[in-house]
Amino acid sequence: MDLLLSFILWLLFTWVSMLAFNSIFRGSNPTSRKLPPGPTKFPIIGNLLALGEKPHRSLAKLAKIYGSIMSLKLGQVTTIVISSESMAKQVLQIHDSSFCNRSVPDALLAHRHDDFSMAWLPASTEWRTLRKISNSNIFTTQKLDANQDLRRKKVLQLISYVQESCDASRAIDIGRAAFTATLNLISNTIFSVDLADPKSEFSREFRELVWSIMVEAGKPNVADYFPVLKKIDPQGIRRRLTIHFGKMLDLFDRMIDQRLKLREEPGYVKTNDMLEILLNIMEDKTEAIDRNYIKHLFLDLFAAGTDTTSSTLEWAMAELLHNPEALSKARLELEQTIGKGNPVEESNITQLPYLQAIIKETFRLHPPVPFLLPRKPSTDMEINGFTIPKHSQILVNAWAIGRDANTWNNPNTFLPERFLGSDVDVKGRNFELIPFGGGRRICPGLPLATRMMHLMLGSLLHGFDWKLEDGVTPEKMDMEDKFGITVQKAQPLLAVPVAWE
Repeated sequence: MDLLLSFILWLLFTWVSMLAFNSIFRGSNPTSRKLPPGPTKFPIIGNLLALGEKPHRSLAKLAKIYGSIMSLKLGQVTTIVISSESMAKQVLQIHDSSFCNRSVPDALLAHRHDDFSMAWLPASTEWRTLRKISNSNIFTTQKLDANQDLRRKKVLQLISYVQESCDASRAIDIGRAAFTATLNLISNTIFSVDLADPKSEFSREFRELVWSIMVEAGKPNVADYFPVLKKIDPQGIRRRLTIHFGKMLDLFDRMIDQRLKLREEPGYVKTNDMLEILLNIMEDKTEAIDRNYIKHLFLDLFAAGTDTTSSTLEWAMAELLHNPEALSKARLELEQTIGKGNPVEESNITQLPYLQAIIKETFRLHPPVPFLLPRKPSTDMEINGFTIPKHSQILVNAWAIGRDANTWNNPNTFLPERFLGSDVDVKGRNFELIPFGGGRRICPGLPLATRMMHLMLGSLLHGFDWKLEDGVTPEKMDMEDKFGITVQKAQPLLAVPVAWE
């Protein structure tokens, strides 16, 4: 089997090599355009080796040599990397209309996800319709306020789980606990039901399904670097995602059918959840959406919303345990504002500036999607005298921007105080802090995500004291990261909840 695999890989390499050399010998006119500077490109593979295991860090180092707008050749794909606040503003605001289309990874062609997903659709009529529905009917302050009771119940369940571990003096995997809680927060916001009950076999399978999607989507895919290989899907990533997506979409179909049946029964009481809103819009025909767009919107929310939120919460807890003084300040603020024994409510968030600063500082140091979602210019563009070729891939390195010494004092230090009294926020208006992106393609789920983040973190900090297990001291904590679809801790954060004295 190993011999056969090696032979197949050799054939693929030979095929790609012939195509690449053919392209080279056909030639192009290098004087017709001036690409941004970048490292020397090797034949065939270009700069692929420069990515390393942690591309967000590798490309940040290269940007210090070649500048905040840099060009690379990743296989056959011309890639432009943006690494500063000013260059990000050029792409995300000043020339937003020219850079607002997506470069879609091959894996996300599964079940034509790119044809229905608001995250991956081009800036088309369909995308504008979905954005309008999201901004006007789903993620508004009024709608989110109306269903905050659902999220409150899920946070109380999380606290109950933590209390059990507290009583047993047992360490908790913070990331895993946050992942399960986030799944339930999202599933209740969408369907008003739990889809991640730890006691349910179905829920366990659902949680593993979402996790499998994130693992597959985060794998480097040779088909993205050599588009000529897309048809054969050499690593099988798209084939596996087709299976995972199919299971999710089938589940959503069942949930939709069940709700439609309930709506026909006499005395049915409408809920405030997202499914109800979208079914009303579809039935009233106030906007041109159908079942496919609804299902793929749910797929985006589950697949993207869970991992990003849980990893950010894990990083926030890790930074606080690594910086005990900041942890003490957060506890004091919560105690003085809310009082011992009282639960944290979403309405409290505006009264907790230090908690808000902690979340901002976590986003600065650990943006969940370090390159945001890749963009693609619709025509040749010129920025700072450099040509950005049509259909090239644009990566905005939010990780590098958040640690830019030209913008931030002590950029690698966790210091929430830098945001106290500051107007800088994460809403896409300040390009030095863009974990959710910016411009017209900013993440529409931002209002929900920030509510969930503050509510969960505030509740964990206010309900318990925390200590590291096995005698680990804050100074000896492993704070390394690993690259995937989100940047997570290389070693899971294990912490023991302790009852307040």
